Amino acid sequence: MTDRYAVIGNPIAQSKSPLIHGMYAEVTGQDIEYTKIEGPLGGFKAAVDAFRAAGGRGLNITAPFKLDAFAYATEHSERARLAGAVNAMKFEGDRVMAENFDGVGLVRDVVHNLGCALAGKRVLVLGAGGATRGALLPFLAEKPAALFIANRTVAKAGELAAAVAGQGAVGFGDYADLEGRQFDIVFNATSASLRAELPPVPASVFASSELAYELAYGKGLTPFLRLAQNAGVKQLADGVGMLAEQAAEAFEWWRGMRPDTRAVIEKLTVPLV
Repeated sequence: MTDRYAVIGNPIAQSKSPLIHGMYAEVTGQDIEYTKIEGPLGGFKAAVDAFRAAGGRGLNITAPFKLDAFAYATEHSERARLAGAVNAMKFEGDRVMAENFDGVGLVRDVVHNLGCALAGKRVLVLGAGGATRGALLPFLAEKPAALFIANRTVAKAGELAAAVAGQGAVGFGDYADLEGRQFDIVFNATSASLRAELPPVPASVFASSELAYELAYGKGLTPFLRLAQNAGVKQLADGVGMLAEQAAEAFEWWRGMRPDTRAVIEKLTVPLV
């Protein structure tokens, strides 16, 4: 019997997950069916219950249901607990296991695909939302020299720093605190680029930057990436590699084998122009 998987979100028409997992199934020889589910707002539990009752083995979760998935799960990984959000679940009887692969997918893209080590580097993260929360443990595991979170609401950044206090030192502040500071790698984890806006980051932070990474994908040369390019940053990237790598992590978790991600990244990459 073909094993069933899906991605659930609202809206969901734009999701690339069926394409990605279909390609992964093909290269690994796995017999799976992967579909999209547009979950009704306020109806996440009922939609997932129905999917499980029909034989569903696992789900990817996207906006706005990552918090609902956290509440639905019976078992959480450390990454999911820290993030307080879930982007993948698998079902075994009454067990609902939850994971968050966003951060580990991001790190794998940066370190393995882009060849940019985080170890010993000064890392700046713009924004203190769910994407940043999910990335902190994977970032700290790479042993950066410094990790700083800048956010309009400083208290929110401070909460994230406190949540990982036992794993490593994380600095935080507002955007004004970035004046006079320089970083080797800068991540834009704000939602500004989705609106074609620029977070209030001074161009001086890029003075010695090796990489500027936009977590949004498929948006071309966003205002953030353009600012970094004009500042002379050597390498620019968007989140397409992160998307492919977090999907590969979920696929391996479900199926026990990790697919090669290169073909997916090549297919989904939009030129940064």
